[in-house]
Amino acid sequence: MAKIEDKLLDKSVEAFILGLEIYNKPTIKYRVEGFSFFICNAWELMLKSKIIKDGNTIYYPNEPDRTISLLEAIKKVYTDKRQPLRINLEKIIELRNISTHFVTDDYEIVYAPFFQASVLNFIEQIQRFHGRDITKLISQSFLTLSVNQNELTTEEIRAKYSPEMANKLINVKEDLEVLQKDHTSNDLYIPIRHELIITRDKESADFSVAIDRDSDSNVRYLKELINPNHKFTLSFKNVIRAVNKQIKTKNISFKYIDSKGDNTFNSYTLNLLNGFYNLKNDNKYCYEFAETHRYSQQIVNFIIGEIQKDANLIEKIKNAMANERKKR
Repeated sequence: MAKIEDKLLDKSVEAFILGLEIYNKPTIKYRVEGFSFFICNAWELMLKSKIIKDGNTIYYPNEPDRTISLLEAIKKVYTDKRQPLRINLEKIIELRNISTHFVTDDYEIVYAPFFQASVLNFIEQIQRFHGRDITKLISQSFLTLSVNQNELTTEEIRAKYSPEMANKLINVKEDLEVLQKDHTSNDLYIPIRHELIITRDKESADFSVAIDRDSDSNVRYLKELINPNHKFTLSFKNVIRAVNKQIKTKNISFKYIDSKGDNTFNSYTLNLLNGFYNLKNDNKYCYEFAETHRYSQQIVNFIIGEIQKDANLIEKIKNAMANERKKR
């Protein structure tokens, strides 16, 4: 007979997959609320399974028929209230709680970076606590959330909603923005950005477009001033942690052994990629603040993409650079 902790874990995995399926299905309009319900359910069942396995109870002392809440389970497992992973979960719980009343589509763009972080956190923690590898059950493509990018300004929010609803949404938006400024860990949030740049360099393009002078749709070149603090939020160490997190949680093959015998992405490999691809001089990936370099989430996505193309990336770059030096 299956143990109660194993039954909880099986249901946890199913709730997690249901949350992903709901969020990534374009025909569902209830995806923000639905995802928040299921991701919270997945975390609650997984953490309660861990508590039981650790020999502790999931019931309230004075109410033996009532199990503790998700918030209580989080406090038992993650005791540091400043831990980014814990803060991430607490914010998603807040969304789940207000979802029983009313949530607008515009909550999606506010919470999407927190949802994405929670997905990778869950995969990492269920592997850590229970040895369950989610990537064997679901495709890697489903682990990246499909997000509506139509973000409204504060003025547009006030024009679109009632004063009460507008104030609620604006307060949530500002609260999460403050958190993002104070924390740069991918355990809290993972920025999701899609940028289209027109270039004449075919080698650097992801896809090609044609110009049709007879087209009914007109476009205009625009130059937008962007505050670099909003995009370049990652330190050098944050980039290393973020890459390692995705390698681990998405079960990506990465073949590089350092001098200590560890298979890990480290400062040497990041510096190697920076030099080979000239990433520090590419304003998509890096920005210099008073002689300190800060990085965007795009550099993490780029590195992960290159590793997925070739697990032996580091050795091939080392060989290519060595051959280049010989030619000199």
